[in-house]
Amino acid sequence: MEIALESPAHLRAVPAAAAARPAPAESAPDSELLARIADRDREAFDVLYRRYIRSIFGLALQRLRDRERAEDAVQEMFAAVWRSASSYRPERGPAAPWLYAIARNAIVDRLRSRDEIPMEPPDVVSDDPGPADRAESAYVSWRVHRALETLPEREREVLELSYWSGLSQSEVASFLDIPLGTVKTRTRSALARMAGVLEGELA
Repeated sequence: MEIALESPAHLRAVPAAAAARPAPAESAPDSELLARIADRDREAFDVLYRRYIRSIFGLALQRLRDRERAEDAVQEMFAAVWRSASSYRPERGPAAPWLYAIARNAIVDRLRSRDEIPMEPPDVVSDDPGPADRAESAYVSWRVHRALETLPEREREVLELSYWSGLSQSEVASFLDIPLGTVKTRTRSALARMAGVLEGELA
């Protein structure tokens, strides 16, 4: 699945400042890729796309239950990332939750586009977390996603599909076309690695 992006011709070339950066895009963290994308670096966009396309598409497909609608939602999500990368602020948290929030918005937009009669939400007391809870949640999320970025790609993708996209291990195995046992092994290894990283931070 390819994402068609329309941008002015003078923005399509990689800026000289981005080209001069020593770190290759493939090894750059998500936050740096977004900074480069904000400067219209197509290589950085391609790397970010390859890094997240499977888990984002899995999430869209699970929620929408329709491949064509899921592909449309994914295209809208990555187009939004291209347009809005400059709005990402690393100090507010890691890049992954920001990217998945954009994906969820695109998926919700597709769900709302169905010809259904809208229903009024019930009048109930809000269970939204307060400022302290949100701050704690943001800190935990930041630590978890920083640990996630240290994993090998094969281990990271099974966790993303399981925990971000909400797929079962059998669904992950089918989606990646690998044995169920391999999914379980990679999941155990990934969780062990993350536990070691997180314990090391607390030591």
